[in-house]
Parts: sequence; structure tokens; C-alpha cells
Amino acid sequence: MERKINRCIEVIQQYIPPAVPKVGIILGSGLGPLADQIEQSVPIPYEDLPHFPESTVAGHSGTLVLGTLSGVPVACLKGRVHFYEGDQSEGLKILIRTLRQLGCNTLITTNASGSLRTEVPAGEVVLINDHINLAQVNPMIGSNDETFGPRFFPMDDAYDKELGAKMHKTAEQLGIKLHDGVYLMTIGPNFETPAEIRAFKVLGADLVGMSTIPDVLVARHCGMRVVAISAVTNLAAGLSDESLSHEGTLKYAKLSEDKLCRLVKTFLKEYKDELSK
Repeated sequence: MERKINRCIEVIQQYIPPAVPKVGIILGSGLGPLADQIEQSVPIPYEDLPHFPESTVAGHSGTLVLGTLSGVPVACLKGRVHFYEGDQSEGLKILIRTLRQLGCNTLITTNASGSLRTEVPAGEVVLINDHINLAQVNPMIGSNDETFGPRFFPMDDAYDKELGAKMHKTAEQLGIKLHDGVYLMTIGPNFETPAEIRAFKVLGADLVGMSTIPDVLVARHCGMRVVAISAVTNLAAGLSDESLSHEGTLKYAKLSEDKLCRLVKTFLKEYKDELSK
């Protein structure tokens, strides 16, 4: 694994701008436009990077974008991989660990999700403060590479509370309502049934989706601080009369797009010194 990542780094260093990236960003379905605001941007298609996985889902372009956002050097993954595409353990570890090896100490990850709370409809943004993994997948299963992290690692601090509080402060400054919530992951690719959603509510979930938790597991294993923001694209099954579809996810992600872009850009600007270390 280390050899493969070093090979990726060698190729990236042929493109990399002068500043070493300090913040990694993952953009979920329909949220790619944030990458378009990166300054001095250097886009590198995943296909040009050895061992990088192929992104096959609509709304995930599969491009690594290097540059600066609000003065902070960033490395942005414009598109992620999902376990419903097949076993993505190695590809996912390569994505996240490459960010870490480039110099990223913090990961800002985003997703599109369904809301289990009727008072948090499409267009709202939610700071994920904990998660429930019902997908029964974990990219850390298998032999452990001590180069990146220990065999056993805690997850009580999966989502950085200090950075979360600063994200809330940023949202307040912008007049953006930023909800808090627990994110539950299913493996997909089908959407959930109304009965499953009722069960998930009993478990304490506020959001449901098919990604993010594997990213967070790999990031925390290698010591990255994590902030996760969800763009609500629909009410979950059984909570509205609307039939769920991926086309709808992409459509309604645009309702949250402006909020998310302003929130992340201002957060980076306000805490530039801390995040650039």
C-alpha cells in the first residue's frame, strides 16, 4: 500500500502548486461546484494517477483538484467511491492516505443525504456529529499497515468537536442554519424502505446515506481531524409522497450548494492560520 501511495505522490508532485496542501476536501453527489472555486487550481483526473480508483457514479467526476481556497492550500477529491460499486477498500484507502501523505492534517468531507426529520427538509445543511454504520463494511478489515495507524483505534472522537464548534460559529456569522445530526450509512445502491427508516429513527439516526463513514474510518486511522457536512436532498422514504431517485439527489443538492460553498470557504478563511499548520 505504501509503495502504491508513494507512486501516486510522485505523479502528483509533477503538477503540485508551490503550497503543500493542508486540508483535504471530499465532495459528494452534486456538490462538485465547490471545487470550481479553488484558486490556482490544478485538476488531475483519477485515471492519470496510478492506483487511484475509478469513479463511476453520476455527480462524481473523479478529479483531484489542487490549489488554494480562501488562502488555505487544499487537495480536493471531486468524487468518491462507494461500496455498492464493489469492494472499494483499497481504492478508498489510497484516496484518503494520499491526502494525508500530501500534507493534509484535516479532512472536510461532504455528502448528500436523506433526512429523517421533517423539520430538516431538502436544502438544509447538517453538521454530522456522530454516525451509525449499518452498511456492514469497513475498509480497515484485513492486514493493518502500521505506517499509517494502529491496528485498533478509537472512534469516540470521530468528528472533531473543536472544529465542529468553529463551523457552527461560521454558520452563525453567515446567517446559515446549521443543524446537528447523526448519520446512518446503508450500503445501497437501493434507497431505504419506509419500515427501515422507522427503524433507523428508533436507533437515533437523523440522516441516511450510502457513503462517508468509510472515508472517516480511514481518515481517523491515519490521524486526520474530520469535519463532515451533509446537504439534505430529500426526506427519507415514507416521510413524503415524493419517489426517491439519484436524479432527484443531484437536483436537490443544488438547493444546499450555495450554503455549503459559503460555509466551507468562510470557515477556511476564518481559521486559515490554524488549518494551514
